Amino acid sequence: MPRVLLIEDDQAVRDGLQLALTYQGHTVEAVETGELGLQRLTSDIADVVVLDLMLPGMDGFEVCRRIRAGGDLPIIMLTARNDDIDVVAGLEAGADDYVVKPAQARVLEARIRAVLRRTGGEQRPAEPKAEVERHGSLTIDRAGLVVTKNGETVGLAPTEMRLLLELSAAPGRVLSRQHLLEAVWDQGYLGDSRLVDACVQRLRSKIEDDAAAPVYVQTLRGFGYRFGPL
Repeated sequence: MPRVLLIEDDQAVRDGLQLALTYQGHTVEAVETGELGLQRLTSDIADVVVLDLMLPGMDGFEVCRRIRAGGDLPIIMLTARNDDIDVVAGLEAGADDYVVKPAQARVLEARIRAVLRRTGGEQRPAEPKAEVERHGSLTIDRAGLVVTKNGETVGLAPTEMRLLLELSAAPGRVLSRQHLLEAVWDQGYLGDSRLVDACVQRLRSKIEDDAAAPVYVQTLRGFGYRFGPL
């Protein structure tokens, strides 16, 4: 049963989502501030975090950054505005997805299950042997899901890892944003291309020598992204 940590300061929204998600089969812990949320996470109570952006005290962006700095726990942001700045800032802070308020419980529940399918360790198959690829100074172990650069392990969030695996599976091949949305974020997912762009930026910041002049994840204006060629 998926465990959800809901961080939302509006009591009516908090109570409503907690009740609805519990009805859908989730175990929900709900708190009203980012500080309390971070405190609860020290006891490993959640499989996914649903995080409001506009919180009193520490805002959702900072909470997201702190969660992401400590690990790969999936994060879905709740934002009151479908505003490019808020959405992009949230994704760049490390969120895996976002839902615009007022959040319909069934939409949020579907997003939670989609994120857990993408990132859930319980579905990881037992690989018979490692498959290691080398691309310049980058090494990708597809079986072990380990990426190193110049021999140093690169910490990637689950969505970043899936994006890298998808792009590097066919070096030199251009993949559209829609293709990447379907392959990385979920089949049939009616997503926003900003999810792809923000995740590419985060990935570049971790694997490129110069994110402004990327070598591994290159942009083809009007078409999409490709891995290499190196």
